[in-house]
Amino acid sequence: MSNPIKALSRNERIFWIVSLIIVTLSNFFSGDFNILTLAAALIGVTAVLFGAKGNVWGQILISVFAILYGIISWRNRYWGEMITYLGMSLPMALWSIYTWIRNPSSENTAEVKINKLNAKNYILLISSGVAVTIGFYFLLKFFDTPNLIFSTLSIITSFFAAALTMLRSSYFALWYAMNDVILIVLWVMASIANPVYIPVIANFVVFLFHDLYGFYSWKKREKTQNTEEKTQNDV
Repeated sequence: MSNPIKALSRNERIFWIVSLIIVTLSNFFSGDFNILTLAAALIGVTAVLFGAKGNVWGQILISVFAILYGIISWRNRYWGEMITYLGMSLPMALWSIYTWIRNPSSENTAEVKINKLNAKNYILLISSGVAVTIGFYFLLKFFDTPNLIFSTLSIITSFFAAALTMLRSSYFALWYAMNDVILIVLWVMASIANPVYIPVIANFVVFLFHDLYGFYSWKKREKTQNTEEKTQNDV
């Protein structure tokens, strides 16, 4: 639970500040400033970067972001996004806080130890993913959710991203990046009807870059952790 900002490199801090400036300006120049959208964006960008460092503060902030984004989705009648973030992403983020705190890296306790999934994990992930997808599809259809197919795809990617985060797998960030692409499409559709949501598009474009960096960062740290673990075993 150390200060996550201290763990950021100089380039990461620049990346963070530039991202905050971009989402702030996109919100202010949207023509219909919304403080809730801006707050969610700033918290989300920060959460993703802290998560890329394997710091538990990333999951704490993701929990806050899930609540704010759920409210934004509710206002736009994106029931799929609202249900996904409040009913799935939020609980799984809270559980991830627990698993990350309980599994610190032996080399750096401020970072979570990266986990290598086994066959049992994959079977559970796939079976759970299929069940969640089918269940949510009919639920969203019942609520006459706009853009049903993309909303369902968002649920699939969100589920695997949140589940892999909980399991401490490097691939969680890659699934979040795929989810970002789907959300960009969804909010482009929403912005056609109401331009006020254009800043949300900019927010998720920034999130996409952060999640791609997160995947790179986790794979890099995973290689380092595996090398150090092998060295300790040889000794």
